[in-house]
Amino acid sequence: MNKAIHGITVAHFLETYRYKLKLELVCGEAGMHRLIREGSINRPSLALTGFFKYFANKRIQVMGAAEMTFFRTLDSAEQNRILHEMVDRQVPCFVLTRNFQPTAPMLAVAAEHKLPIFRTPMITMHWVNLATLCIDNEFAPSTTVHATTLDIRGVGVMLCGDSGAGKSECALALIERGHSLIADDLTVVKLIDERDLLASSRILNRGYMECRGIGIINIAEMFGISSVRPEMRLDMVVTLREWTPEVVEERTGLEESHYEILGLQLPAIDLYVRPGRDMARLVEVASMVQALKRMGHDPAKTFNDRLIAYMAAPKPEEPTRSSKPSAGTRAPQIPPAPAAGE
Repeated sequence: MNKAIHGITVAHFLETYRYKLKLELVCGEAGMHRLIREGSINRPSLALTGFFKYFANKRIQVMGAAEMTFFRTLDSAEQNRILHEMVDRQVPCFVLTRNFQPTAPMLAVAAEHKLPIFRTPMITMHWVNLATLCIDNEFAPSTTVHATTLDIRGVGVMLCGDSGAGKSECALALIERGHSLIADDLTVVKLIDERDLLASSRILNRGYMECRGIGIINIAEMFGISSVRPEMRLDMVVTLREWTPEVVEERTGLEESHYEILGLQLPAIDLYVRPGRDMARLVEVASMVQALKRMGHDPAKTFNDRLIAYMAAPKPEEPTRSSKPSAGTRAPQIPPAPAAGE
């Protein structure tokens, strides 16, 4: 099921990205419940001049060197008027970069209307770039898929299949070979920048697996902390299916299948489970083939091109055999049989 985010609280934003964005709360702690309702950042340059048409009031408002320099040229009454115009439009919070101190009217309006004001030592451009990535991640469309996801040598592989198909057992064998677990059983997928799918697990079950017949196991404690990753870009989907005699399996790899998640198509293959097959090895090889394709090397297509070139190439003529020698050709001489007694 797809889930759309309609807003996050200022408190959640601060708790999640306080250290990454080097945020310090200056005032307005009582307004931490305010909602950030758009996944972007706004620099209110025109609004500071009194022009509020197209004002992005649902976003975090960032004031850098240009904004603060101009704002300080206004008298206290004008500053107070501009700030009240912004507050009336329900702005979520202010962030002052370069460790700027808020003016007296800022502090007064923030206290009166419970408006959070933060500051950061980062320069404006760097803070806006980093904060945009953070806020975009919060507002990204997401869904939950019944699947186990792993990092196999830098390739994000999602294992799908019916319950009891052997996803966890296959994943456990891959972890034993040095690969990393992203999520077991339920994978949270987010669409980032409308071009990448980011897979992660819920915080509650991160690093844990359910293995039938054994129960819940802690992957990090058993195989080391490097065996668990918090998130990974998805590159392909492998579906484990039950083998039956009438199944027709792909033999060349020329036909490509896809699996759609949040509107994006991912390369997909079906692997059929039956006794004697090393499913973990097959999944590992499939991920390496996908890595080669991502680099522009498709082994199936390369072999197919070689085969076509071989079939199209002229063949050397073979000499024909005849029972009689052709004209002008001397017949081979047969030595006479030895006489009796010789």
